[in-house]
Amino acid sequence: MSTAAFVVAAAGSDVLNVVAAFVGGAVIAGALIWAVQFGMRVRDRELPRPRPEEQPRLPSTGAIREIREMREPDELPLTEQERLMPHQLHHSGSKRGKDQNRRRWLPGSSGGFGSGGLGHV
Repeated sequence: MSTAAFVVAAAGSDVLNVVAAFVGGAVIAGALIWAVQFGMRVRDRELPRPRPEEQPRLPSTGAIREIREMREPDELPLTEQERLMPHQLHHSGSKRGKDQNRRRWLPGSSGGFGSGGLGHV
């Protein structure tokens, strides 16, 4: 084969690569256009957004504040006759404690393992 044949074959390969890239780009662009149109049709079928006067408002008393309280476990009664059923239990596993003063750590009254503290003195 002569050099001219190689040049023609190489040029044909380059043209094929350019055509393949163009077709691939056109397919991707078409898919993106279809996706945007599909999204617009779906959005048109949705319920309208709420107007500003339909938005939630703060209560007249103002914002609700955080409530801090000391909780203690809600002990289950010991029954030996029959087991407790779920409808006989309370809504949560704890209840409001009688003492609402928060326990504070006192220096020298406790120490963790390996902390070098004296522990209970």
